[in-house]
Amino acid sequence: MDWEFTEDAAFLALCDAFRESGESSAIEFLANGEGAFHFQDLAQNAAGEGLDLSESSALESFQQEVIETMEKLCQD
Repeated sequence: MDWEFTEDAAFLALCDAFRESGESSAIEFLANGEGAFHFQDLAQNAAGEGLDLSESSALESFQQEVIETMEKLCQD
């Protein structure tokens, strides 16, 4: 992926909300309202950066990369 999503404001907001939630699982956090809201913003920004997430496999791959990055960077 050419776009560095970790520098995007939506990803930073997603990580902040994840930290504040006290949730231990990024997957579960993304499944709830606030996590899903921030992920949707991030996906829209990704599309604006030229990533085609219209295919379910591309969206799943992007989501998995976001989850792995969240768990690596956002947990203390």
